[in-house]
Amino acid sequence: MSHRKTLLNLLENYKPENFLESRAQKLIRDFVEKNSNCFSRSNLAGHITASCWLLSPDRTQVLLTHHKKIGRWLQLGGHCDGDPDVRHVALKEAYEESGIKNIKILHEQIFDLDIHTIAQHKNTSAHEHYDIRFVLQALDNNFSISSESIDLRWVKISDLITGDLTNDSLARMAHKWLKQKNITKI
Repeated sequence: MSHRKTLLNLLENYKPENFLESRAQKLIRDFVEKNSNCFSRSNLAGHITASCWLLSPDRTQVLLTHHKKIGRWLQLGGHCDGDPDVRHVALKEAYEESGIKNIKILHEQIFDLDIHTIAQHKNTSAHEHYDIRFVLQALDNNFSISSESIDLRWVKISDLITGDLTNDSLARMAHKWLKQKNITKI
């Protein structure tokens, strides 16, 4: 349980904005408590993943990836592969998927939670991703496309509410960021 303690503390400190977020928080907490291998892909029911809301230097845009396997525009992120430090995984994924060298964590606490089903792919059965998301900021705009992406693009946050690239998850994070930005300075 000790390797899961940090994540459980982060989940405990997360302040859900509505019933759906409260439900996700509870489901993820239950999953972590019941699965000692929650950070490993070997857990065929699902696993913890870590993602980031990677902001541009002026904090008006977010970097999205057109993911090769999934074929959709998403935030950067990926598998923990046994690493229980989800903040570190989110930052590592940001570096790897964007090629940006200078990135900082803007807030130590969880920004967003999401549970989504990954469809069967080749020899991997369908499973759940219990995604833990953090706010990061790129200190420059120069990215390079990794082998995991078809494309990368800086997108205005306000465009994620109704734009062509959006989905429920991205729209929710855009609303959260815009609301948070208007309330406090991060």
